[in-house]
Formats: sequence, C-alpha cells, structure tokens
Amino acid sequence: MLLSPTSLTILVGMVACNTAAAADTSVAWKTCEVIASSVSSESAVYYGGVEYNDDIHHWASSSTQLATCSFEPATIQDVDIALQIIGENRCPFAVKGGGHTANPGFSSTTGVQVAMTRFSEVTYDSASQTAVVGTGLIWDDVYSALEPYGVNVVGGRITGVGVAGLTLGGGYSWLSNEHGLTIDNVEAFELVMPNGKAVNVTQSSYQDLFYALKGGLNNFGIVTRFTLKTFPQGQVWGGTITYPNTSAVQITAAIADFVENCSDPKAGMLSAYEYSAGVPLVLSIVFYNDPTPPMGIFEKFLSIPFSTKDVSTRSFLSLVRSAPSNSTDGLRGIFNMISVTGFPIELLQSEADEASVSLLIPFDIESTRQLTFVTQYWGKELAPLSGVLLSYSVEPFLPTIFSHNTSPSAYPGSRDYSVSPIRIYFAWTLSSSDELMQNAIRTSAAKLFNKALELGQDIENAPLYPNDAIFDTPLERMYGDNVHSLRAIRRSVDPDDVMGLAGGFKF
Repeated sequence: MLLSPTSLTILVGMVACNTAAAADTSVAWKTCEVIASSVSSESAVYYGGVEYNDDIHHWASSSTQLATCSFEPATIQDVDIALQIIGENRCPFAVKGGGHTANPGFSSTTGVQVAMTRFSEVTYDSASQTAVVGTGLIWDDVYSALEPYGVNVVGGRITGVGVAGLTLGGGYSWLSNEHGLTIDNVEAFELVMPNGKAVNVTQSSYQDLFYALKGGLNNFGIVTRFTLKTFPQGQVWGGTITYPNTSAVQITAAIADFVENCSDPKAGMLSAYEYSAGVPLVLSIVFYNDPTPPMGIFEKFLSIPFSTKDVSTRSFLSLVRSAPSNSTDGLRGIFNMISVTGFPIELLQSEADEASVSLLIPFDIESTRQLTFVTQYWGKELAPLSGVLLSYSVEPFLPTIFSHNTSPSAYPGSRDYSVSPIRIYFAWTLSSSDELMQNAIRTSAAKLFNKALELGQDIENAPLYPNDAIFDTPLERMYGDNVHSLRAIRRSVDPDDVMGLAGGFKF
C-alpha cells in the first residue's frame, strides 16, 4: 500500500522520536509496525525466525546486532516509504547487502535492519555490454549469472563478499590491473535519496552525486541497483597455495620478485602471512586472466615446498570460490590497513614478524629485539587469550591501478600516484577481548606504516581503502581533500541527516 504525503505525515507523527532513540525499544517497535503496515505485500517485516536471523547475520559476529525488526524491501517504492518513516521518526537503522563488513555497527543496528536481499537480479544487456545488478547479492551470484554469457564484471576476489559494500567503498578486483576499481566501471546507480526521491544517477544526469557515490559509501541514500560495465571472460588459471613456516623465506623472496618484475596486467597475486590457531603459515592466491600463464611469472610460487595446492585452469567463479574467504564465520573480527607504494623485502619481513611467521633471516640487533617482542606478544599473548587468526596481506597492483577512471570519484582522495593495500585482519572469540584486539591491530598497523616510511615510501597522505579501514579512521585519510566537496554534496541531498541515523563513515 502506497501512502499519500498527508497520511504518511500522520503516521510518522504517531511515533516521533529523537536521535537518542537507539535505546528506546518502544519507538523502534512502533516504527517497525508503521513500515509493515505501509509497504506493499511484495516486501516484508520480520521480528524473528529464519528470515530475521539471515537479515541481521554478519560473517563477523561482532558486526551483528539484535535489531528490533528486519525489513526486506522488494521495490524502490517501498524503500522510499520506509526511508521517509525512519527519517521522520529519527530512529536508528542500518542497510545490509552481503554483511561482510568487520566494523561494528556499520551495517547493523538495534533499530530497523534494512536487508537488501530481495534486490537480487542480474540482467545482462549485450547491446550496451552492461549488467544491472541488485545490491542484495554477493559477487559469487553475479559471476554465476554472467558466466553463460561469457562476460564478467570488476568485482570481489574472494567468496561471500557483498556487491553493495565493495562497490560503494571502491572495489579491488582480480580484474583491476586491466580495468581499474569497481567504481571505475559503474555506469549508473539506482538510488533512493533521503527525501524519498528515486533517481538513476549517471555522469550526465547527476554529476555531483555520481562522483560522490563512487567510493562515498552509504552517505547519500540507499542504492538498490548498479549498472556495471561487462568484459569478455573465458577460463582463468590460478588458485590457492599454502606454505609451512619452513618455506617462509622462499615464498617471501618469490612475492618480492613478483611485485618487482611482473608488469603483465592479466596477472595478479594476493599473499598473506597468518598465525592461525597457533600455527604460523603463508598462503598465496595466484591468478592469471587466461587459461595458461606465460612462463616465468609463477614458477617460483609453484616450486616452493607447500602444504596444500589447488591451482588449475578453471572458471572465474571456481577460482573465487576456491579462495579462503577470510571470514571465519561466527568469530569476532576487525580489519585495519595501510597503503604502500611497494613491497620491498624488508617490508615483507616486517609483515611476517607481525604475524609471528619466523623468517629465520639474520637481523641486526635492533631488529632482533623487535622480532622477539612481536612474536611473543602476538603469538604467545593475544592468540591464547582470544585470538584465533592473525592475517597480514600483500595485495600488489600495477602503478596504473588508478589510471582507468574516466570521471572524478570520491575514493581515492588522490589519483596522483598509485598505492597498494596491506590489509590486517584479526579474528577472535570473546567479546571481552574486543578492545584488546582493536588496540592491537591499531598498534600493528602503525608499526608497519612507520616501517614503510623508514624505507623511503611517500605514504604520509596515501589514501586508505574505506572497506578495510578500522572504524575510527579519519575521513581525510581515505578521501583527502575530497572530504570538503563530499560534505557539501551530503548537505545538499540530506539536509536532515537521515543517513546519519545509519552507521558507517559519515561526512
């Protein structure tokens, strides 16, 4: 049932509340009831049961909250109605796509949990070579739907990652060396603005909003669909190799060699130094966007003694699903990251130290002291207390990574030079350890940042990746000087700060 502006105003007035309503469960209950009685029969509101549990679920249990109700909109009209009710009532809410954020409260709430599950279509248009993709999907679903057409989009690298969050935060992909970030390949955003107006945002129709949505997260309304460029996609080569601690020196040398010498845009690699359940190890995911890679690119990775290896010619979807998801579903977790301009051997050694992977390489006296401290602290103190997994990634991209953009974007704050991410991921079991682990991951990131500076890297103002940045990261560290224009756009489209009632980084 659609409501007239007059009747809608009467209904929202019945449950008026203020921004402190997070603790006022009666207001949230009434808001849920109004939404349930106002939207069409295509949508649904749940207060419990399987659907409710699915709607509030996040892969990191620390990112899950008990919402008063969950709302699954099925149409943009129902998103419009619900957003007006929520905004007028000043009641907390959250919007969840795939639920893969590790920042608590970014896509969860004690108020109204909006779950985009029913926006699940993938429609391919061969004439325009684009695909319209719903924001309730994970990338596995998109790759599966497009595979019969022999095309692909620039999306997530591991299984289970949501379309909405990755895209609105920037989006690094196995195809980024060839085509740029996910946001560089968005043709249009279907957006329900905070005032309830549904618009199709393109470079020509809403230039400022188009710029802001390209990396600006959930600040400007609720995105229901993306129109993405597609590219021909055949079989790829790659998979995951895990190495024991005894191979750490060799794999570290192979990683450094790959970063230094591989300039093939079809080639990609993601490695991680990990301390998992008390066991240090290194894993590498290798990728080539053809059935067979040229000789010389990955031979070192394949020749090193390994624990497990799953590398073959396969579909793109198979490769994504074969990679470890880093989700460790059900555990608590947090990400943090730094951006670097390269991965010299000394920086890789420092990553290994942080993860308690012993490289058994001669260090000077100062480095030896640091290595001993780090190994004892992370491995012998954090892990037994509550830590299940410590992971430090190496995610190199070509210097051309930011050159594929054809229009301005919110992220990165500057495209003047290229950077690659080091993502740190801690997972643990006890809620009582949240502050301990969050502080530890901040300390660890700072240590690696300082190490990169010591090595001469100009990263003081290097843009941090919003999807991996810890929740208290300053906006300027991600968006640079773009923060000023993004705040102005936010004020123009959301003067009543409706989206401020949801979690996440806010302008």
